[in-house]
Amino acid sequence: MDKIPMTRNGFEALERELTELKTKERPAIIRQIAEAREHGDLSENAEYHAAREKQGFIEGRIKELEGLLSRAEVFDPAKLSGSIKFGATVDLIDEDTEEERTYQIVGEAEANIERGLLNMRSPLARALIGKDEGDSIDVTTPGGVRSYEILAIRYV
Repeated sequence: MDKIPMTRNGFEALERELTELKTKERPAIIRQIAEAREHGDLSENAEYHAAREKQGFIEGRIKELEGLLSRAEVFDPAKLSGSIKFGATVDLIDEDTEEERTYQIVGEAEANIERGLLNMRSPLARALIGKDEGDSIDVTTPGGVRSYEILAIRYV
């Protein structure tokens, strides 16, 4: 199996989620199922069916997280430097709108664009890899070509 690149923060966040699911969510849903069973006829018991569906989701997510964590290759961005690579935090300015944005290039499992965590396989991340401060890049997006200037690169 292939290793999954991940930052230390991303790895720890997934570990916390797994612990939460195993220690709080799983026991809670088991209690809900037991309570729903006490209400009698399971074929028409909406509470029971909803709880079972949620249990399936929780168990699936636990398996997914265990698989991700077992294959994780954890990188510490603070030990890196130089041009943009996995783990870099990059300050950009949109050359058309003058809007500044900050992204950290992370693995797919920890990506969350709303939090500024950019999937390393995204078009923007691929365009940034290997570039330096002051460089300009053009990125093809669904909304058209966007141009960015790299203002700063940090490894934290």
